[in-house]
Amino acid sequence: MSEQRLVFDFHVRLAPRPGAVDWLLAVMDECQIDRAVVCAGGVIDIDRLSRQLIEGGHIEADADNDAVLTGCARSGGRLVPFFFANPHRSPDRYQKRAEEFRGLEISPAVHGVPLTDERTAALVEVAAEVGHPVYLVCIDRPGCRVAVLGHAGIGNIDFYAIDLITPWRNVLLETSGGYTSVAKAAIERLGADRVLFGSEHPLQHPSVELAKFRALDLSPEIWRQIAWRNACRVLGEDLEEEQP
Repeated sequence: MSEQRLVFDFHVRLAPRPGAVDWLLAVMDECQIDRAVVCAGGVIDIDRLSRQLIEGGHIEADADNDAVLTGCARSGGRLVPFFFANPHRSPDRYQKRAEEFRGLEISPAVHGVPLTDERTAALVEVAAEVGHPVYLVCIDRPGCRVAVLGHAGIGNIDFYAIDLITPWRNVLLETSGGYTSVAKAAIERLGADRVLFGSEHPLQHPSVELAKFRALDLSPEIWRQIAWRNACRVLGEDLEEEQP
């Protein structure tokens, strides 16, 4: 992978702490990341989340979507806000505010509502109506497995997830957390036009996820597709002129 000026991180979280926006933008500058899709962080304590992933359970707390909007508004267009929905609430909450956001996140890992549940379906229907992409966090529970593939599926080596989504051209894989071998397989099996670079900052430093792609030694054209063009396409944006 050669150096590429334009990089779009498709998955970061805004930490619930003072100065979070400045910190995020500073890390992006350090890693030469131009833009990022931002979801609310801190919806659940990380120790409880890790326990829920193994033992089950859920919370019904709402994400601080207002903080995401405020932070993105301060970024000069570098940060793109996604609405972190709570399926335990009416989908009207999302529908009334959808025009303020650019996409939707649903996380069974946090809220425990399966992807097959009618409450999830209602949220996705709203997203379809307003033209939003949907980012899903999958877990190893009945009804919560692979759909729109965030974090390279479930765990670090979810090759099975790649095979499951292969027939569905509208489903892309976001790579944060997956092994280099999984990213390589996704490019080969799905095509570079269905792979999105993501970091999951602040739980993962973007430099680690960028190193994963450097190790793959991708051609400049493939890296441009993964690091920039796919994100712009999914968000319905015109491609900016890429700098030499």
